[in-house]
Amino acid sequence: MGRPRGPAHAGVIAAALVLGACASPTAPSEGTGPPSPPASIGSLASATASLSPEPSEPGAPADELPPVTDPVSLPALMADEIRGSRLRLGSVLARTSAYTRYAVTYRADELTVSGVMNVPRGEGPFPVVVLLHGYIDPDVYVTGQGYRREQDGLARNGYVAFHVDYRNHAGSDDDPDNDVDQRLGYTRDAVAAVEAVRASDLAFLDGERIGLIGRSMGGGVAFNALVTRPGLVDAAVTYASVSTLAAENYDRFIRRDVADSALVRRVEATHGSPEDDPDWWAGVSSRTFVDRITTPVMMHHGVLDDTCPVAWSRATRDALRAAGVDLTYHEYPRENHYFYGGWARSFDRTLAFLERHLGADD
Repeated sequence: MGRPRGPAHAGVIAAALVLGACASPTAPSEGTGPPSPPASIGSLASATASLSPEPSEPGAPADELPPVTDPVSLPALMADEIRGSRLRLGSVLARTSAYTRYAVTYRADELTVSGVMNVPRGEGPFPVVVLLHGYIDPDVYVTGQGYRREQDGLARNGYVAFHVDYRNHAGSDDDPDNDVDQRLGYTRDAVAAVEAVRASDLAFLDGERIGLIGRSMGGGVAFNALVTRPGLVDAAVTYASVSTLAAENYDRFIRRDVADSALVRRVEATHGSPEDDPDWWAGVSSRTFVDRITTPVMMHHGVLDDTCPVAWSRATRDALRAAGVDLTYHEYPRENHYFYGGWARSFDRTLAFLERHLGADD
């Protein structure tokens, strides 16, 4: 895993996890709700980016952290100990010729988080890929929902596929403040999942070889985890990611939906709107901290995506490249948000990337 190399960031006000996005493409029930109107790409981005805290000079100590000025923030997570522990296998959900599928639980700080794990047949230890799913209404979500193609494909290629449900989903504990706090708890769940793997005594897990895949909203979770804990994993992949500017996600998925009007009032009463407190929203955004990323990243995005516009990933791509992140970027001209036609090609690329950095056969 990479040595932290990113310079510290001075003057960051606060941060939190991106809101809303879309589900994994395995079933119609994993939709995004009513279609969003076209996003005003760049309007809120410009407002927040223009007031973003400036990074400190290159060469700043790698362990120097941004000041913590709000307890609900990425800087607070950077300074906080996020504990992942008690990874436990539950019931066997399925057996195939290639792997066994288990229900699992683990601890993220004081909360129990549920999930599923596909474990390849054989002795191992096997490298692990933690899967962070896109938005699915927690009221209808069932454990392991989404990522079925990836869960199956990873296990058939020698990786333990560890799908995290997140807090407030399936059998996980509830966190009543999560939505108002921009779902920052999902970042804790992602970091804790990796730490729980490392702390586990399950012999088939290789805690020294861990990757991360985040889809849609899960892509935002992944980028937050990467800036919160440089070197957390050995490789990270995103599919059709939300924006790395939280104000764009908030505007597109939450503020424009009349069904979320009560949530909007609570968020803005607690944290302010992007217009009223752009520094806070700049701190919410992982893009503010991308020079902390030390993990190699691969991004996939369909040009025809009308849920998470490709412009969002292009802007993230440019920010990562400017920060010197080891980035591989792929666009798919005929693909929409769900990667129906181009998924096999994208997954082959993902497997090659994981093999290069994790090595299922090492």
